[in-house]
Amino acid sequence: MMIDEKTQENLYQAHIVGGIPPEHRLVPYRNIRHVLSLHAQTGGERTYLIHYDAEGQREELTYAEFNARVHQTANFLYDDLGVRRGDRVATIAYNHSDTVIVYFACWLIGAAVAPQNVAEDDRRIAFILRNSEAVVCLVRSEYLQRAENIIYGDEADGLGAPNIREVVTMGGQATSKYKHFNTLVKNLPTTFLGGTAEAKQDDLNLDQTVTLDDEALLVYTSGTTGAPKGVVLTQYNLLVDAQAISQAQAITGGQRTMCVLPIHHVNGIVVTLVTPLLVSASTVLNRAFSASTFWERVAKERVNIVSVVPTLLQFLLEHAAEQQKQGHGLFGEGITRRDLVHFRHFICGAGTLAVALAREFEDQFGFTILHGYGLSETTCYSCFLPIDLDWETHQTWMQAHGYPSIGVPIHTNEMAIFSADGSGKQLDAGERGEICIRGHNVMKYYFKRPDANAETFKFGWFRSGDEGFYLQDERGRKFFFITGRIKELINRGGVKFSPFDIEEVLLEIPGVKVGLVIAFKNDYYGEEVGAYIVPEADATLDADTILAYCRERMTFEKSPKVVVFGTDIPVTTTGKYQRLKLQHLFAEWEHTQFRK
Repeated sequence: MMIDEKTQENLYQAHIVGGIPPEHRLVPYRNIRHVLSLHAQTGGERTYLIHYDAEGQREELTYAEFNARVHQTANFLYDDLGVRRGDRVATIAYNHSDTVIVYFACWLIGAAVAPQNVAEDDRRIAFILRNSEAVVCLVRSEYLQRAENIIYGDEADGLGAPNIREVVTMGGQATSKYKHFNTLVKNLPTTFLGGTAEAKQDDLNLDQTVTLDDEALLVYTSGTTGAPKGVVLTQYNLLVDAQAISQAQAITGGQRTMCVLPIHHVNGIVVTLVTPLLVSASTVLNRAFSASTFWERVAKERVNIVSVVPTLLQFLLEHAAEQQKQGHGLFGEGITRRDLVHFRHFICGAGTLAVALAREFEDQFGFTILHGYGLSETTCYSCFLPIDLDWETHQTWMQAHGYPSIGVPIHTNEMAIFSADGSGKQLDAGERGEICIRGHNVMKYYFKRPDANAETFKFGWFRSGDEGFYLQDERGRKFFFITGRIKELINRGGVKFSPFDIEEVLLEIPGVKVGLVIAFKNDYYGEEVGAYIVPEADATLDADTILAYCRERMTFEKSPKVVVFGTDIPVTTTGKYQRLKLQHLFAEWEHTQFRK
């Protein structure tokens, strides 16, 4: 991809951490295959992957077994499908051991994975498949009909991906149904990759050497408007961020994580697939999050750490309340705190964590939330609350500053606050501006988006688009805070308000389950403040009560002017609230002047 000289220099500067250039590696491995093969040789009998399917069926793979299956699949991709180093392989799948094996098989070859989010609409997936230039698409059997529509649909409808030269079915049975599918897709070859597929050799002979610089992931941003941007991550990005995560979270060999997040996203991939593998630990992969089985599996599998998003914390609180109504304990029938003695803490990021939710969860369950922050563009996490904080100090950073702190930078990157106007002016402690990051875990670039690359890296740092600030502790460590998306800030007559500030007040109101603050168009001030409220079950709330509560605690200018009640909450698959998708609910007040 062509990048102009200035942007190329800025990209290079954005990959330096502490004066260490990106070519000076912080991990002692040649590539991901090197890591996997080493653990398979030196501790092949240890468990790497435990997989629970939708029916609760359990599968366990040791490092040796996983390594063999990955190599067999890599041979299938390489020999039968002609996938080569530098190619891109798309997946339309879900959390499954087969999906994990395909990811690693691609990385052994030096191919990049372009995982699709099945919660997206068909046109968006079709765009991503075309934009990614993927040559092969591996599809779970449940999604074959949908894949046909996406890949071979009418271009006039925004569908079609003519770059896909072969569709591979994962799972299901090799029946005539798939032969019929083959004819439906214009006789292009469709391969069955299931339990009865012929096993390939578990060695792998490549015609090119795979390096840490080879692209490993092409993931697309989940913005609410505009075409999604492809984030290119290398094998080095994955390994160096995993190394920093393992050190920040004290994850070592013999420990166990659990994955309840989708593995089409970097959080599920990096935190609970790559990080355990890097340190020879193990992971429990769930088909999806389920509050009813969560603590049971944590207890049964002796899980030490789980990575979650804030919405899952809310679901666990609600499940605990229901269990207690039925006469059970917090964790469900038959599970006590003694059964969870091995569990250490939660990692939490990706979505907006409210102080009220964090306080209630930690008080209720007694487990620490190590709040953190990162983006796909920085591989995954860039900072965490330190693991060495005592309980009182931890609570102070979580509750005393209006927002839960997202912690201090991990060692593979630096963080700073810059003026939000893009001028490149760095700000001091306590000043609000744009969170910017540079380091070895910063993405290679946005794929085929020279405009976005130029703007995002304009002064040698990655510009996150998030507003925040930092404070320092007595040791001089910078504790960062996120106060909102810059594009979601409410600009009322030139005065900007963070929705997070106002949402904290909304969540204080009894009966409010979710309170989102929305900027809506208004003739008099450009934008006004709206509140979208999801009440708790059986709560009796009205707009006047909510407005009065807010105006007792905030200025009229900052307080919501309109309250809309609803039940649906638009979120991404990683739990981020999509406030912009609620703006249309406030359209009728565009021409209204609100008075004190």
